[in-house]
Amino acid sequence: MRALRFSGLTAAALLAVLGGCKQEAGDEKTALSKTELTVTTADGTAHRFVVEVAATEAQQQQGLMYRPPLAPDAGMLFAPYPPDGGPPRAANFWMRNTPSPLDILFIRPDRTIATIAENTVPFSEAPVPSGEPVSAVLELGGGRAAELGIAAGDKVSWK
Repeated sequence: MRALRFSGLTAAALLAVLGGCKQEAGDEKTALSKTELTVTTADGTAHRFVVEVAATEAQQQQGLMYRPPLAPDAGMLFAPYPPDGGPPRAANFWMRNTPSPLDILFIRPDRTIATIAENTVPFSEAPVPSGEPVSAVLELGGGRAAELGIAAGDKVSWK
């Protein structure tokens, strides 16, 4: 009888601990900071966005999975990339568990856009490569880059 009671108390304690861990993990996902970001096109037009910043490895792995479509002036910035702050490296993103198409803008260390993967396919596990080493990645709603005339070589700035 004592063994069963101990097991029950142990199970209850374990569930409480796991529940707390789950909440902390959820807090990390929802605790993304926001920053203002501007993309300046070749003709000098400035497009402003308010973006969530995915700075940690866990936040970058989660990205926009399971999230509703982005507002036209919203996005997610993966910076620094890689999250450990190491030197720029080639990136491969995917759309696993991401229900909305995205434009993925790969950003060089000088904060110019290297490449843009436009209208990526929702839920796809196919790699979306940067094509060269990058130090940040910006995700916008699918089709937004073309709509605004954003192209490779344009300048991206944020605080």
